[in-house]
Amino acid sequence: ATYAMLCKADSMGVFQVESRAQMAMLPRLRPRRYYDLVVEVALVRPGPIQGDMVHPYLKRRQGRERIGSISPAVDAVLARTYGVPIFQEQVMQLAIVAAGFTPGEADQLRRAMAAWRRKGNLQKYQDKLRAGMAANGLPAEFAERIALQIQGFGEYGFPESHAASFALLVYASAWVKCHHPAIFLCALLNSQPMGFYSPSILIQDARRHGVSVLPVDANASTWDSQVDANGAVRLGLREISGFSPVAAERIALARQAARPFANVA
Repeated sequence: ATYAMLCKADSMGVFQVESRAQMAMLPRLRPRRYYDLVVEVALVRPGPIQGDMVHPYLKRRQGRERIGSISPAVDAVLARTYGVPIFQEQVMQLAIVAAGFTPGEADQLRRAMAAWRRKGNLQKYQDKLRAGMAANGLPAEFAERIALQIQGFGEYGFPESHAASFALLVYASAWVKCHHPAIFLCALLNSQPMGFYSPSILIQDARRHGVSVLPVDANASTWDSQVDANGAVRLGLREISGFSPVAAERIALARQAARPFANVA
C-alpha cells in the first residue's frame, strides 16, 4: 500500500520526494521495493539530469531500450542500475575496472567530482579515463559518455550510501502517511517550518485523505497540534499567527482552574 501511494505521486510531506520534480518522477519510475527508492532519491539531482542518465535509466527499466554489453567487469558494476552509472561509487568502480585507475586515483576522482567547480581539475581525470578505456579496448562512445556523466556528477551526484540512508527515511515517512495520516499531519504541523508546503496546504491534503481537522479552540488546544481520542487532529495554538508559547501556557494553566471557559472574558 505504501509503494502504491508513492507510485501515484501521493507524497506531499514525505521526506525527499515531496518536490514537484520528485512527484513527476515517481509515476514514471514506479518504485515497488526499497532499492527503487534509493535510485529515485539519487536520480532527481542536477548531476544525473545533466549527465543524461535519467531517460536511459527509465527506458531500460521499462524495457523500451536494450541494455548493451560493454565488458563483463563493466556490466557487473552497472548491473543494478540497468547499465547507467547513477552513483559516485559506480563511477569510481568503473575508473578501476575499465580504465586502470588505482583505488587511490579513483578516490582522487571522487574528490575532483565534488570540487571541480572550485578547482576545475576534472579534465585530467576525464582524459585519463578515456585513455585507459581505449587501452582496454572499450568503445570510444562508451568512454565519452562516461566522461560526460562524470562532468554531470560534478554538478551534484549522490553517493549510493547517502541515497540508501535517505531512502530509508522516505519509506518510513511514506508508511506513516499511508497508514496513519492524522499522526503524520500532526507531526508535520508540529515540526514547522520545514519542507515545501505551508500548514494550510498540508491540512488540505490530509482532509483529502479523510483526516478530520478541528480548528484551534481556547478550551481544547495546547501549543502543539494533537490527535484526539476520535482520531481527529486538533490544531494547536501555534497555528495562530503571532501567538507565543508563553501565552499558550497561560491559557492552559487558566483552564486547569476553570474549564471550560464560559465566555471570552
